[in-house]
Amino acid sequence: MAPSAAAERRTAGRRRKLVIAMDGPAGVGKSTVGRVVAKALGYRFINTGEMYRALTWRALEEGVDLGDQRALARLARQVRWSFKTTADRVTVRTFVDGRNVAKQIQGERVGKNSSKVASAPGVRRHLRALQRRLGRDGGIVMEGRDITTNVFPDADFKIFLDASADERARRRTRQLRAQGKKADFRSIRDAIAARDRQDSQRKINPLRQAADAVVIDSSDMSLNEVAECILKRISQARQER
Repeated sequence: MAPSAAAERRTAGRRRKLVIAMDGPAGVGKSTVGRVVAKALGYRFINTGEMYRALTWRALEEGVDLGDQRALARLARQVRWSFKTTADRVTVRTFVDGRNVAKQIQGERVGKNSSKVASAPGVRRHLRALQRRLGRDGGIVMEGRDITTNVFPDADFKIFLDASADERARRRTRQLRAQGKKADFRSIRDAIAARDRQDSQRKINPLRQAADAVVIDSSDMSLNEVAECILKRISQARQER
């Protein structure tokens, strides 16, 4: 059962450190910005998308029908989830049945199928509970698609990070080419546009701006500038409180 608004406020009041929630579309730089912000504050950082990709990887390994939402939810409950901070003492990685799957979840097959897994209501409910547990005591920067609106609607600070599809495609193209990989700008832009539609039109917990989120358009900003902007706003909010 979802906690009431009053219960969420009581939980927020007991936290000793902040919960900083960050949402935004694919390819906007949330992970890079989130890690910088978390490191500056001495907090932990988690990209919740890793959890959905980890479950996708497990489902593919076990041959689970990705169209069977009940089977996916059952698998989510069966997996032994654990989360450990890496050597940088900032980034929290997802472990599945005791295994660090950071490399496995980067595969193209996982990436193409993760949206199917993420659309299963039972999966989202189970992972939401895990995400709330991770942020229960605060001291965390958490990014995803529905963190400000669904996972932590009581977050101390909410950010919606955005950028144009063209700019996100340009960044991704540069990133891939820097890695020595082939990258076609138009194909990448089309893929980003398609992912935006999937995220915003999903029936359960779609991507949307929380009414009280700070919206930052990073189209003409470096990711370090975005992080500095967020840290400045957090500092100002603390002083006002």
